[in-house]
Amino acid sequence: MADQKKQVKIDVGDGAAIPSKSDKGLFSAWLISFFLAIAVLLGLLFYPDPAMAEKYRNILVFLKDGIYVTFQVTFSSILLAIIIGFFTGLGRLSKIWIVNILASTYVEIVRGIPLLVQLFYLYYALGKFIQVPDKLAAIIAMSICYGAYMGEVFRAGIDSIDKGQTEAARSLGFNGAQTMMYVILPQAWRTILPPVGNEFIALLKDTSLVSILGVADLLRRGREYASTSFDYFETYTMVAVVYLIITLILSKLVSIMEERLGQHDQR
Repeated sequence: MADQKKQVKIDVGDGAAIPSKSDKGLFSAWLISFFLAIAVLLGLLFYPDPAMAEKYRNILVFLKDGIYVTFQVTFSSILLAIIIGFFTGLGRLSKIWIVNILASTYVEIVRGIPLLVQLFYLYYALGKFIQVPDKLAAIIAMSICYGAYMGEVFRAGIDSIDKGQTEAARSLGFNGAQTMMYVILPQAWRTILPPVGNEFIALLKDTSLVSILGVADLLRRGREYASTSFDYFETYTMVAVVYLIITLILSKLVSIMEERLGQHDQR
């Protein structure tokens, strides 16, 4: 029928943080969330009441330094966490029992203690013996915590590769390191990358916990502004919107990177 209405596809996901390639052309939850967040931000900055618009602009300017610190803590922590996770994953797969038990024990201990407690312990409890700057303590604590989770990601990714690949590489004369570098890891990254991206976004949101150490991140700057102006609703609305926009943009960037690597792998 000529007057048949065009169907609009709506993607209702099951909570995945990173939009996938199949989201193209769909009216996805990510797209709705992103444009809603941008609309709210613009609505606040250009509020009909000039006094309110000025207030929201002042809040955003005040939060600017906190956004920078949040990114600084996030990228430093995720880089260290990936390095720790890589060696932890290899340790978990090692046939050398002492290496395996050390890596496994590290994972079990760290995963059993909440991140907030780890932050307190590293900064306040160990502060009795050694003083570490608040920002450095936050980066170390978050790296150690997420390193354990990354270790499981790397272990699962490497373990997913068929054992025959290792046997074939060894039969060609590759040693253990060469087999891992040239045969296993190039195949395992397709399994490893999506959960690493999710951990990256989760870590960004968890950086809000470092404000309790006095680190002037996004949430800390918001608390400082709200405590002096008593504009709690306006301040925390702006903080939430900024967090949401950053998270959505990063999730999309991770998705794009994942697609590009997938295309490169198919060549």
